[in-house]
Amino acid sequence: MTLDVLHADNHVIAVAKPAGVPTVPDESGDVSLLDEAREWIRVTAGKPGNVFVGVVHRLDRPVSGVVLFARTSKAASRLSDAWRTRSVDKTYLGLVAGAPSEESGEVELWIVKDERRNVVRAVSSAHPGAKLGRSRFQVIASRDGVSLLRLEPLTGRSHQLRLLCRELGAPLLGDLKYGAVEPLPDASIALHARRLVFPHPTARTPVEVSCAPPDVSWWRTFRGTWP
Repeated sequence: MTLDVLHADNHVIAVAKPAGVPTVPDESGDVSLLDEAREWIRVTAGKPGNVFVGVVHRLDRPVSGVVLFARTSKAASRLSDAWRTRSVDKTYLGLVAGAPSEESGEVELWIVKDERRNVVRAVSSAHPGAKLGRSRFQVIASRDGVSLLRLEPLTGRSHQLRLLCRELGAPLLGDLKYGAVEPLPDASIALHARRLVFPHPTARTPVEVSCAPPDVSWWRTFRGTWP
């Protein structure tokens, strides 16, 4: 993997995660995005030994897009606070089968996670352990039975956007866990973290980082319509 660095300073590093690469090391033993970011800092900054890289958030392994890491413990703490207080704007793109019945909207789902199976489902608010997930969606374009959606998670629940698309009756392409009928050729999910706007941990000014979807046929079909 060649690391695609989108933004870097003394406090943070934002990189483009390819689909199929784990954000952090997992049981597969595959090289993770965290490993690559740490090595990039070690080489470019000429730092011997262990290099601190703080995990602020994660993307599911089959998902692509912007990932932000902290380069200092202070930055990690402040960025974690920003995520916790919902001071970060996140924009995703998704390719779905069919289209939602509405062109846009805001959806609230009560979500519970099955840790053993690593899936979530929508339940009633009275269900034990249920957590509220809020998201916005907008249909950007539709072609040949596939729609491009702009997706904004307003909360940070696990698999929130993947469940949202299924509940809209338009599952993400390749997302076999949440209603897709067939996998994509590279085993990815057609969900991409397009843009991240976060308060810089020291300057406190907004930083915007974005990256284009992967250069594969299903995303290329909608090139020129990405918001």
